[in-house]
Amino acid sequence: MKVKNIIRKNISYKRISALLAVMMILVMMTGMVSGCGKEKKVKKVETIDDLVGSSIGVQIGTTGDIYASDYEDDGKGSSVTRFNKGADAIQALKQNKINAVIIDEQPAKVFVEKNKELKILGEEFAVEDYAICIAKGNTDLEEKINKTIDELKADGTLKNIISSYIYESDEEKTERYTSPENVVRNNGTLNVATNVAFPPYEYYENGKAIGIDMDLGQAIADRLGMNLKVTDIEFDSVIVAVQSGKSDVGISGLTVTEDRLKNIDFSESYTTAKQVVIVNTNDKALSSSQATFSEKFKQCFIEENRWQYITKGLTSTVLITVFAGIIGIILGFIFAIIRVAYVRSESKTFVLKLLEWFVKAYLSVFRGTPVLVQLMIMYYVVFASIDVNPVFAAVLAFGLNSAAYVSEAIRAGIMAIPIGQFEAGRSLGFTYTQTMIHIVLPQAVKNALPAMGNEFISLLKESSIVGYVGLVDVTKAGDIIRSKTYEAMVPLLAVALVYFVIVLILTKFVEKLEWRLKKHER
Repeated sequence: MKVKNIIRKNISYKRISALLAVMMILVMMTGMVSGCGKEKKVKKVETIDDLVGSSIGVQIGTTGDIYASDYEDDGKGSSVTRFNKGADAIQALKQNKINAVIIDEQPAKVFVEKNKELKILGEEFAVEDYAICIAKGNTDLEEKINKTIDELKADGTLKNIISSYIYESDEEKTERYTSPENVVRNNGTLNVATNVAFPPYEYYENGKAIGIDMDLGQAIADRLGMNLKVTDIEFDSVIVAVQSGKSDVGISGLTVTEDRLKNIDFSESYTTAKQVVIVNTNDKALSSSQATFSEKFKQCFIEENRWQYITKGLTSTVLITVFAGIIGIILGFIFAIIRVAYVRSESKTFVLKLLEWFVKAYLSVFRGTPVLVQLMIMYYVVFASIDVNPVFAAVLAFGLNSAAYVSEAIRAGIMAIPIGQFEAGRSLGFTYTQTMIHIVLPQAVKNALPAMGNEFISLLKESSIVGYVGLVDVTKAGDIIRSKTYEAMVPLLAVALVYFVIVLILTKFVEKLEWRLKKHER
């Protein structure tokens, strides 16, 4: 027996080593392939006029996106590539996958400062005003915020907030805003939706969201006697969060446009900004910087304790996966039993027909729509008027989605059991329920275990979209690190490795469980 265990352990270690080796080979091959292809001809963009016929990158949902849309389908070869984050657009520009990026001036300055091969064109693309978005009809809050902004302008607080992040010289720099000690916060909480990937307006420092917009939000909350709660979500979800009532206001470098005013109200402007164009001065794409792997690792994980983003994100990922999996298994069993009972029942009662119709409709809806859409509907529609924790909404959305797939796996497992075993159990005096519990379901679970294991693994990976409702999971943690370091390879590899290890553990657990169940077969 000891020899068998030793052999089994050695095989497991060899399998893990082989899989890790394959991953390393794939990474190295990817790097080799990136340098082996035919070099892409880069179109030079030296003026605004050169954007015609170019490939333009923008952050989705921004005014840069709106302006760039004018170049689409112009018949002159222009194209627009939309990214979830400005940092992703910059990464594509560095690799010459696009010819230019249209983005706000201040974030552009930060990007160029940290990426010396990039430059901002001398011509400004557009001038715009930033304002705070507020749900239509919420005139009371709008009036309070406008009054507070006027006060902050009058006493110089707003100017000092902006000067603490944007300044020409050290003499112009002011101290960052701090809340007065004597503030009485008895007016509830101001929920602010933002996208913390837009320096200097919103960005992370030592795990905390800071920036002009964050300090402005804190100053407004202080003047209104409220606590401040910041929710970091994707930029194109900020207005949706305010519309649905999940957040009171959106402060995220938002420009007032005619289209936005149709769906949302805005406060008065608190600052003026410019849209500029960033271009790459290098003819050849940079696959990575000249820094060594150890230097990149230190930058991405050691500096400012950025590894904590991954650990916190892992907690959310595991929590959502486990509890959503439990919901999926429980509901999946119930739905599977209902469908089997309907098929095998000789007298189909009205209640049974109704239940079977409901289950079929449920499966059609949850298997026929993307899980991301289900998550957004759950958080922004179903719980629109309820202040629910995003984790709960995510667990419920993923759990309901998983139930649709688990039920079919269990149903297939039940239907694979010969009907004679069910009839034998009934002939021995067992009730329908006893027969299912003691004879059919134990065998069905064993048959369905591989499919259920795959569903649990899929559930783990699908949880990577929870950033759309303001949660930081492993994938979102990698995005935060990338947006701060402008290094793509190391954070992405780290995220991939985390998922890979978890999947490896889950696969091993399922295999061991299968082996233990088969061990008792006769």
